[in-house]
Amino acid sequence: MIVVTGGAGFIGSNIVAALEQQNYTDIVVVDLLGSDDKWKNLAKRKFITIIPPRDTFTFLEANQDQIDAIIHMGAISQTTETGVDLILRNNVDFSIKLWSFCCTHQKRLIYASSAATYGDGALGFDDDNDLAALNALRPLNPYGWSKALFDRKVATDVARGVRPKQYVGLKFFNVYGPNEYHKGEQQSVIAHLFPLVKNNKKVHLFKSYHPQYKDGQQQRDFVWVGDVVSVVCWLLENVQVNGIFNVGSGEARSFYDLACAVWHAVNLKPKIGFKPMPESLRDKYQYYTKANLTRLRQAGFTKPTTSLEEGARKYVQQFLMQSDPYL
Repeated sequence: MIVVTGGAGFIGSNIVAALEQQNYTDIVVVDLLGSDDKWKNLAKRKFITIIPPRDTFTFLEANQDQIDAIIHMGAISQTTETGVDLILRNNVDFSIKLWSFCCTHQKRLIYASSAATYGDGALGFDDDNDLAALNALRPLNPYGWSKALFDRKVATDVARGVRPKQYVGLKFFNVYGPNEYHKGEQQSVIAHLFPLVKNNKKVHLFKSYHPQYKDGQQQRDFVWVGDVVSVVCWLLENVQVNGIFNVGSGEARSFYDLACAVWHAVNLKPKIGFKPMPESLRDKYQYYTKANLTRLRQAGFTKPTTSLEEGARKYVQQFLMQSDPYL
């Protein structure tokens, strides 16, 4: 049995689809579906049980003998969320309870951390598992801070010899791909640009407020969700791999590059302008991110990552342009 928290969400539902394709037939999704179209992320799945988060630990204790691994993707992931107590309850307290269960019963735990833990990137983007290095990171928002807190909890317990059968934290960079449609303003930039691009309307990127970056040249590590899923599936096959790892493309590309990739995916000439960045973001904005994938490669994951152009093409042509865009 594989338990996927946040399994109806963006990355979680992509993982569930991959598990089903790999013939896992006992998949448990922990999530809330709400009243929007989030349920469509799971509508094509066959081998799943869905339970609400409030029943998680009752279910885990009752089924501990059947559980092989917990893939913990559930969280409040909005970087703009300001309810810090709510974030701590969902992203830290819940995660610590899962960690304790996995340690007590020697289950495998693969969980979502975030590149948001790196803050403004002044200390680089090296996935150093040393506790001192983790403590030195200064996230820019409560979401990133919550992920950093749990990473530190994991590192502290491991240093004391307290750990599950397998533990892996994944620092996701800017993930894009199908099944993110329920996320509203938190959807990837590709998803936001596409409705304008398909109608041949000019798109506008944020202006830069950093002297080293021209407008639209702010850079991110954009990673195709299929590459993220490949890492998770590989980890399930390699129980000996433990630690906290970056998961990205390993390349820093500009938002201008990304916008051009979307235009090219629909075979239209780019029309790109610039707009002011909201003042609320200007002092919290990351101008550059790039995942150092050295530790992941050294651990044995060798599959090449998808280029931004190829990922944008897949997303646009195979999903966004289709009447049924869900995986």
